[in-house]
Amino acid sequence: MPLNHKAESQLTRIIQKPVMSKEELKKRKLDAEGLVEKKRQKKDKKDKKEKKEEDKKEKEKKEKKEKKEKKEKKKEEEKEKKNSKPAIEEKMSKIGNSKAFKNGKYSEHEELMSVPKSDIESFFKDNEVSVEDPESSNLRPLLSFSHISLNNEVQKVVAKFPKPTPIQAVSWPYLLSGKDVIGVAETGSGKTFAFGVPAVNNIVSSGDASNKNVQCLIISPTRELASQIYDNLVELTNKVSLNCCCLYGGVPKDAQRLQLKNSQIVVATPGRLLDLIQEGYADLSQVQYLVLDEADRMLEKGFEEDIKKIIKETDVTRRQTLMFTATWPKEVRELASTFMKHPVKISIGNRDELSANKKIKQIVEVIDPFQKEKKLLELLKKYHSGSKKNEKVLIFALYKKEASRVERNLQYNGYNVAAIHGDLSQQQRTQALDDFKSGKTNLLLATDVAARGLDIPNVKTVINLTFPLTVEDYVHRIGRTGRAGASGTAHTLFTEQEKHLSGALINVLNQAGQAVPEELKKFGTHTKRKEHSAYGSFYKNVDTSKKPKKITFD
Repeated sequence: MPLNHKAESQLTRIIQKPVMSKEELKKRKLDAEGLVEKKRQKKDKKDKKEKKEEDKKEKEKKEKKEKKEKKEKKKEEEKEKKNSKPAIEEKMSKIGNSKAFKNGKYSEHEELMSVPKSDIESFFKDNEVSVEDPESSNLRPLLSFSHISLNNEVQKVVAKFPKPTPIQAVSWPYLLSGKDVIGVAETGSGKTFAFGVPAVNNIVSSGDASNKNVQCLIISPTRELASQIYDNLVELTNKVSLNCCCLYGGVPKDAQRLQLKNSQIVVATPGRLLDLIQEGYADLSQVQYLVLDEADRMLEKGFEEDIKKIIKETDVTRRQTLMFTATWPKEVRELASTFMKHPVKISIGNRDELSANKKIKQIVEVIDPFQKEKKLLELLKKYHSGSKKNEKVLIFALYKKEASRVERNLQYNGYNVAAIHGDLSQQQRTQALDDFKSGKTNLLLATDVAARGLDIPNVKTVINLTFPLTVEDYVHRIGRTGRAGASGTAHTLFTEQEKHLSGALINVLNQAGQAVPEELKKFGTHTKRKEHSAYGSFYKNVDTSKKPKKITFD
């Protein structure tokens, strides 16, 4: 049958149309799928953007609502506080503070007021106490625990001691009066209870014990010292139903975050505390009592900026600030004066001049550097064998590599030694310290991490295997023995490599009435001028915290 013209042309087109290969079909299919995928991704991106904007708006809305609620809650709390003031005063009278506190403020006990003035003067003279009070309050020191009525439970804890230590006796009246205080006293003088007892007593007495926010913050330079302060304070806080926690690095944060939520008293190292502040877990806006322990070290280069950042998080109008330390260098006084309000400075002993505890027998032996480890074994036979085998001996090395080497050498020679240095984990360091304190091992090897602040009871002998970088560190090292009125021995190996420190060491030995070996005198008695961290030896060593006096001529 013949085709018409239209059908013929269609058939021609079909016949002429080229047949697509499999590869071309596959390619076309992939292109089509790619186009679909591109469109889907574009849609997902758009949906994601829209969702993000919605979430942002929702978050802003939520934050606004929370802010409003917080503001309202604060107003209600202030109103409640105002209304409950008579109830708090009634509660305070029940606690047992009637003789020591009037209208919520410290007043001297009747028994203390009856102490003769000559006894007070003798106390100041015998303990070399000096008090610089801008307001001239002239508060009497507490010569006995009966001279003050604290919270009943707090009183029971402190009553187990025979009497307040000098730093406690002088500082407590000023701290309980709400004044800023700088406490300068040698290590082992009871500084932890000096700031801890008034802190706990003030929180309980103010009726704020139910408030779960951070009310007392204690900042410490090292993890070990922070743990030690915490161990001492827990004894107090458990008695009065307050919560206390310890924050330091080297361990997971989760447990610390949970403890922080319910703790009124926090002991922390600067690094970990700043981390938790930045994460939004630490709110310091209600801190009433701020303590910088080992303040001179805290304000050294490296800690200075951290301290400033932390202090900015607190409310200056409600904050009482304390600094307790073994030394108070002039370089840091100006910085301290920027965040302390008319502080009362209490010094026990002559702390402007570097001095060691006079109850410690100091032996300095000049030796060849290569003979030190051999000499150490001889000293351990003298101080850690026979009848003295169970006596605690603390050995100081300078660097962690040296400490590791000496540790292996002592173990090789049959000694059961624990160690604290930078190459060990926090868990290993804590375990070593606990073993030494408990008596599981009576030999501890440490770098300067253990030299400051750590209260290790009953250390009979300190051996300085390598002399520290400064004489200040030497004084802190030997201060691990002769604590809380006990006597002790410090045996130091001195080499020609440390001869630039001989003059300063001789001064410390002379001031403590100790023998100075002739070999040490040969290195010279010259004392190198102390350099400022920023200005070097050209720094004019003056007390920059003192204000200039205005003189008017008639």
